[in-house]
Amino acid sequence: MTTTNDTLEAAWRALQEHAKTLRAEHLRDLFAEDPRRFADFSLKNGDILMDFSKQRLTVATLRLLRQIAQASDFACWRQRMAAGETINHTENRAVVHMALRAPIHAAPDATTGREVAENLDRMRIFCAALHAQPKGGERVTDVIHLGIGGSDLGPRMAVQALAACQHPDLRIHFAANVDGAALAPLLARLNPRSTLFIIVSKTFTTQETLTNARTAREWIEATLPEKTARADADAVARHFVAVTGNRAAATAFGIPASRVFLFADGVGGRFSLWSPVGLSIALAIGFSGFSALLSGARQMDEHFLSAPEKENLPLTLALIDLWNVNALGACSRGVFPYSQSLELFPAYLQQLEMESLGKSVDRQGAPLTRERSPILWGAVGTNGQHAVFQFLHQGGRFVPCDFILLKHADFPLPDHHLRLLANGLAQSAALAFGETKAEAHARQGGATPSPWRDFPGNQPSTTLLLERLTPHVLGQLLALYEHKVFCLGVLWQLNAFDQWGVELGKQMAERLLPCLEAPEETPGASALDASTLGLIAALKAERLP
Repeated sequence: MTTTNDTLEAAWRALQEHAKTLRAEHLRDLFAEDPRRFADFSLKNGDILMDFSKQRLTVATLRLLRQIAQASDFACWRQRMAAGETINHTENRAVVHMALRAPIHAAPDATTGREVAENLDRMRIFCAALHAQPKGGERVTDVIHLGIGGSDLGPRMAVQALAACQHPDLRIHFAANVDGAALAPLLARLNPRSTLFIIVSKTFTTQETLTNARTAREWIEATLPEKTARADADAVARHFVAVTGNRAAATAFGIPASRVFLFADGVGGRFSLWSPVGLSIALAIGFSGFSALLSGARQMDEHFLSAPEKENLPLTLALIDLWNVNALGACSRGVFPYSQSLELFPAYLQQLEMESLGKSVDRQGAPLTRERSPILWGAVGTNGQHAVFQFLHQGGRFVPCDFILLKHADFPLPDHHLRLLANGLAQSAALAFGETKAEAHARQGGATPSPWRDFPGNQPSTTLLLERLTPHVLGQLLALYEHKVFCLGVLWQLNAFDQWGVELGKQMAERLLPCLEAPEETPGASALDASTLGLIAALKAERLP
């Protein structure tokens, strides 16, 4: 009797056999063999066109990849996530970020639906109040979002991406790093009386965030006259809002319960910008804009949950990654948005993908035997062309890429956008097709081609063409990559929703801090390695104030 595991292993073996026939194929040949290649290898949903015709694959490749998805029980895992089951088993949590942008009747359970609706209503009221502040007098003009990791990267990226939509009367700032250089310049130039802090920490114990929050509280307190501070105990509280899963810790910090926004355990940090973690986004673009962001993500959710495998954008994007990593040997992937507004998108994806998929054991705790999680890196186009594209064209490494282009500019200036698009299209084509010796010979007027001008090409890429960069379209784009990560977790048989690897360094930092603070050697120092002890001694020898 054939088991599910036997079927899966047979599907993997078939893919590896097929890969032997394609590894030597050049994209020039694949395009020459199929004049309809763009039509055959592109998909569209909503405002996103995905062209993967420049990937080194064929119809047969996709068929074999989908067999792996089927043997991995992809459809069942997708349904389990949608139903709110505890698929993050190592942390005993459901995965409910899709519920944050779903209609209340589509939530996995009544409690989740009610909590999401209540949070959205509270966010709407809060945003309306700040946006309706009368001109003149003391009013909030600046908001500083304090968080780190998933509590920072998503909102920070979205606020920058949607700069063209931002509310004219509020400026949104971000400080994540515990390095004083992140927060001090903001405090130096802003007015404490017109500044609001949003402290974002799921546990309300995150070292970096709480250090920044305490400094912010001291900054606010220092501006209040002594008699005012005694007479009005809520004076400081008016300058703070908390977004957390730990209401008690937030109120102990001094933030009234009425200004604490909660989000559920089942919402991982890197999937949380749809929750009150995105309050800074809603303040930046208005609650109607935030609602459009949610609706765009929901549109992609519905596509992901219902589209057949052949038409499913997130699944196809995941299968392409699997093919490049497990069949063609890619160790990294480049992401190049040709949009200055999406400058932070590669950094956002780094956390989304590498924190989710950077695992070494499977769902049962056994060592993984297949490669997974390529290193993700990138830069905004056209800046990246003048920095890293030399490596892509002639560095001799196999690096698949994602290009992201906007059909319509969000900041239109005459003679700018078409040049930007021309560069994005040219780079993906040049990477794919390179230049043959005959082409170089002709281009150089019959001169002997120089080896320094050899462009082998055959670097694969996927191009995502977005209609325009609106909240709705950004929601579609982010949900597309979220679901891609889920798919890869299923295909590589790992838990994409925990992040235990983040914890060890944090715990060690807590143990090391007393060793740095104390003038003499502390009892815990004896357990440290020689390198760390030597560095601590060097730091203490000439301690900077």
